[in-house]
Formats: sequence, structure tokens, C-alpha cells
Amino acid sequence: MLESIVSLIAATGLLLGSPGPAPLALAATGATFGIRRGAPFLLGILLGLSVAIVGASAGLAALFSRFPDLRLTCQLLGAAYIAFIAYKIASAPCTQLDDAQQAPSFKDGFILNLLNPKAYAAFLAIFSQFLLPLENTALGYLATGICALLVATLVDSLWLIFGGLLRPLFSRPKAARALRIFFAVAMLVAVGYALLA
Repeated sequence: MLESIVSLIAATGLLLGSPGPAPLALAATGATFGIRRGAPFLLGILLGLSVAIVGASAGLAALFSRFPDLRLTCQLLGAAYIAFIAYKIASAPCTQLDDAQQAPSFKDGFILNLLNPKAYAAFLAIFSQFLLPLENTALGYLATGICALLVATLVDSLWLIFGGLLRPLFSRPKAARALRIFFAVAMLVAVGYALLA
């Protein structure tokens, strides 16, 4: 059982911690607005991820295989929303941000991961390959989902903190603009890759 848990943690860390739309958005939010102001966005991302876990374990793959247009529609909606978040990050002013400047919100994080195709693909892979071997299958899905969510919480928090560590660079307008544009473009590349994969 310990080997299964270690494999699940490693796979979840790699699948959800690799640079994708949500981790890059968290890093950009931390760098632009700071860790404290990015916390609601992180919580929204984690709630959206919880919905992805439930969706993947409830057989969303079967629904998408039966209705392929629904999958494509969800992917396109997700890509559009991630592009909106990328624009919001890239277009933030390069002056010192005050409290009136709007950081991505809890709702933005929730919608981002609710429509994030990478999240669903990751959990479909996790549940099909790394399901914890418990006698009761339902408990296996529940334990796997909880373990994956705990790993995701740690990984996503680290991305927000990483961005927060870059925040001092934002006192220099040219560096701030370059970092924001880098994160925005990286988010678009990640979502484009997810759509084409």
C-alpha cells in the first residue's frame, strides 16, 4: 500500500505541478499581487480542482467519449477563460500596485480550473493508473482523490510562493512587464499544448 501511495503522490506532483495554466497563473498572481492577495485565487483553483476530481471519478471520460462535441466545447471555453486570465495578468500596470488594483479572485480561480482541460486529463490518468488499491472501490476513489488534492494544495501553494519571491522584481517597470508577459504567454502555450495533445 505504501508503494501505491508514493506512486500516487509522485504522479500527482508531476502531473499537477508541471507548468500548466493554473500553476503559471498562480506564479504570475503571486509575482504581480503578492501571496496574501493571491490566496483567494489559490482557494478558487483548489475548489475547481475538487470539481475536476469528482468529475473524473464520476465518469466524465465516458460522457465526453459519448458526446465529443461537449468535450471540445469545454476545452474551448477553458482556453478562452485562461486567455482572459493571461490578459489580466499581462495588462496589469507596471507601477507599484495599490490595494485598489484587482487581483484574480476566488471566482476566477474556480472557473479557471473548472474549465481547465489539463486538470481533467490529469485526474483521468491518476484514477486509471494510480487508484489506491482498497477493498472498497468507492473508498479507493475517495482516498485517491483526497491524496491528490492534498498534493495539489502543496504544489499550487508553492507556485504562488514562487511568484511571491519574484515580486521584488516588480519594482522595476521593465522587469515587471517582461515577467507578466512571459507568464501570460507561457499560460497560452500551456493551454494550446493541452488542446492539441
